[in-house]
Amino acid sequence: MKILVPVKRVVDYNVKIRVKPDGSGVDLANVKMAMNPFDEIAVEEALRQKEAGKATEVVVVSIGPAQAVETLRTGLAMGADRGIHVKVDGTVEPLAVAKILAGVCRSEEPGIVIMGKQAIDDDCNQTGQMLAALMGWGQGTFASKLVLGADEAEVTREVDGGAQTVSLKLPAVVTTDLRLNEPRYASLPNIMKAKKKPVDAKTPDDFGVDVTPRLTVLKTVEPPARQGGVKVGSVGELVGKLRETGVIR
Repeated sequence: MKILVPVKRVVDYNVKIRVKPDGSGVDLANVKMAMNPFDEIAVEEALRQKEAGKATEVVVVSIGPAQAVETLRTGLAMGADRGIHVKVDGTVEPLAVAKILAGVCRSEEPGIVIMGKQAIDDDCNQTGQMLAALMGWGQGTFASKLVLGADEAEVTREVDGGAQTVSLKLPAVVTTDLRLNEPRYASLPNIMKAKKKPVDAKTPDDFGVDVTPRLTVLKTVEPPARQGGVKVGSVGELVGKLRETGVIR
């Protein structure tokens, strides 16, 4: 079985986001970039399935600028077998990403697609669901446990009331949640080996996909600064303050 893992290049989660002075978007100049954390979990899960003998190959794919190859190399250093880079400059919306991934799926014919539930830059949480719809495959979202069989997958997914287990016929799409696993660190020997692993170069035109954005960002603003708290001397004073602010009536 072949496992396909889409990975995205995003601003490192430790970096404090800065908004451009003109409000046109987020300032990415001289900012540390990294693999989307949920995608790291997806790569780790794919590697664990391969190590358990459930898969024979793990392929990572990234859609983005030339620098996205660095993100692919991170996945290869973790243990993936090869990479696919679909070069796109500028913003690519979830629907366009899903269409490109659908094209990759048709050419690669994976047994399962494991991907992060959402990217931490736009928080859309749409691509996995759109990909499943475009391919006509089953989907298991927000996965906290994955058990692969020969022709089906059992996915335990996190829902508001607790956990739900679903059975999917393969091929299928699974999106990963935080509690699925703890991603490994790439060792120095594997980082060196990753430089020699193949990365295929593609473009959206290879899959017949128009990546022209359908949305226009009108304005980007930082959240308001948090106001300082005040101390109260009694319960009565606390209730009065809450009434003043409209918290209670």
